[in-house]
Amino acid sequence: MAGIKDVAAHAGVSVATVSRVLNDSPRVSRETRDKVQAAMRALRYRPNAVARSLRTEATRTLGLIIGDILNPFFAVLARAVEDEARAAGYTVVIGNADERPEQQDHYVRTLLEQRVDGLLICPTAEITPLVEDGVRSGAPVVFLDRTLPGLEVPSVRADGTEAIHDLVRHIHRLGRRRIAFISGPELLSTGRERTRAFHDAMRACGLDIPGEYVEAGDFQAASGRAIAARFLDLPEPPEVIFAGDNLMALGALDEIRSRGLRIPDDVALASFDDVAWFVHLDPPLTAIAQPAEELGRRAVRVLLDRVEGRPVESVVLPARLVIRRSCGEGETT
Repeated sequence: MAGIKDVAAHAGVSVATVSRVLNDSPRVSRETRDKVQAAMRALRYRPNAVARSLRTEATRTLGLIIGDILNPFFAVLARAVEDEARAAGYTVVIGNADERPEQQDHYVRTLLEQRVDGLLICPTAEITPLVEDGVRSGAPVVFLDRTLPGLEVPSVRADGTEAIHDLVRHIHRLGRRRIAFISGPELLSTGRERTRAFHDAMRACGLDIPGEYVEAGDFQAASGRAIAARFLDLPEPPEVIFAGDNLMALGALDEIRSRGLRIPDDVALASFDDVAWFVHLDPPLTAIAQPAEELGRRAVRVLLDRVEGRPVESVVLPARLVIRRSCGEGETT
């Protein structure tokens, strides 16, 4: 395998000049840079990333720890993070926490040991020692989608409060009053925020919330199906089921269909988190869409600002309601 000395000899320059080209030094002319890069291509030379990182204390890699790789929202988020990082010359290493603190900590430890330049974390439900130690050590960390109270870490997330108010107002205008909510886990910031917004929106419309109409799931389809079953078995079942994320909405949909019920005639259904295939359901599903792609791109920019020592601020982007026929009205946006 060709080495840096071979490249220098082939290009007719010094080893130091080749090193400057590899490190994007402005002290190299365009003509010389082109000559060195042509030599690299001819010799199929590949820089030793490990050796370079030891010299520069930078690996040009970022770590991303997501909550659940099977959740379509996180898949879109990860794709956007990779695209933005690659455009900036970085590689992304992804870890799937599977919503488990111990698995999150495994990836925090592994990625920091691999000396990633910065770390994006969609945190699980609690502050863990490794996350806290990583933050307090000064490692560039940015929280994505969720936050952890008690840690001063910049975050990039969506706010669905107004969109949830829009949804409840829309349902109210359609003449439906009995709305049940499959909330997310109370320990997650997203679960708390959506539950609080739902209660506020119902009160603003003058609608009652019976205690049995709100139950917490775990952002998985099985919990959505089980809770929907309990709602539908009530003496006075709800007219609308609102699921706090797309997987729980899928579970609720399965339960509704298994009973031979029609959407929206027998019961309406809405979801927090829009998914591309929601438009292909019959009827298409009303949903609250988070700007997942923009969240991923902005998170990378904020993290790179931290890596490069620039001041940063948290970013909050609005979610929006996408009205389709699952709640009883023709499709609009």
